[in-house]
Amino acid sequence: MLIQLDFEIDKPIYLQLIEQIIAGIAKGQLQPGERLPSVRQLAADIGINMHTVNKAYQELRQREFIVIHRQQGVIIHPDGPPLADEQFRNTLEELLHPLIAESLCRQYSEDEFIQLI
Repeated sequence: MLIQLDFEIDKPIYLQLIEQIIAGIAKGQLQPGERLPSVRQLAADIGINMHTVNKAYQELRQREFIVIHRQQGVIIHPDGPPLADEQFRNTLEELLHPLIAESLCRQYSEDEFIQLI
């Protein structure tokens, strides 16, 4: 999987990294049990600070997208990410409501919004 970060936008690098790894899993480019580069290796490969990669990996671990083993390294969670639960649905709703409200204010049609999703 090719990681492409945009250093010119306001979105933090660690969030871009998280989003790209999750997108890779969603698209099937990263499979359950597949190894990811070590923190040091990924930082060197894409030219960013190790702490940035570590922050992204720790968040992905908390969200159960990856597992970090001392001996095996970083792997995509063998069981895949957990299924959506009540907490995930609440978080999703909190994130979507402001976007939906702004879309309505800007007269972005419901059909356009659904098409985008």
